[in-house]
Amino acid sequence: MSAGAPAGAAPATPPRDCPLCPRLAAFRARQRAAFPDWHNAPVASFGPREAPLLIVGLAPGLRGANRTGRPFTGDYAGDLLYATLLRQGFAEGRYGARPDDGLRLTRCRITNTVRCVPPENKPEPAEVAACRPFLAAEIASMPRLRAVLALGATAHAGVLAALGCIRARHPFAHGALHELANGLLLADSYHCSRYNTNTGKLTTAMFEAVFTALEPRLDG
Repeated sequence: MSAGAPAGAAPATPPRDCPLCPRLAAFRARQRAAFPDWHNAPVASFGPREAPLLIVGLAPGLRGANRTGRPFTGDYAGDLLYATLLRQGFAEGRYGARPDDGLRLTRCRITNTVRCVPPENKPEPAEVAACRPFLAAEIASMPRLRAVLALGATAHAGVLAALGCIRARHPFAHGALHELANGLLLADSYHCSRYNTNTGKLTTAMFEAVFTALEPRLDG
């Protein structure tokens, strides 16, 4: 369980003009020029810090979170994620694919392994590493955290690295539950992307089953 961020820890959110990844900064600048009304900046986490569950995705989608400024908002992955959170009791309201739709997360918080949109939705390993301190700070800032849900293998590896865990001891597998040395539970799911759902790699039932398995571990 997280004990909260220590004094002097790195911030959990990168600055708007974060310079750590030159390729991503250049791509961000091109998007600002092409679409000045979009968010086009690192995307902050969404949901209460007091939540027992942190959901970690890959990176903002170009026309999703990069446009709207809220994780998983405005793209297909958000349609499945937020519908599932509403059905499973992790959110309240209605998802309208807009940051002002009134949707409220109640028992989870959402963030990404990489906070800026990458070209072709593919962050490079060095970019994942550069953003790791923000993920580590995010995890440390949640005082009641009991579990982390990684959406995809990159998020899974990113969480383990942020926590200083040995990856070989915790191989990624959809539906897997990993007991970590610090007391947190790491759960795995295939990413709720359009590709994974269209190909049948991830079904709605498979996705909901992950949250059902997590439920008993979030209380107490």
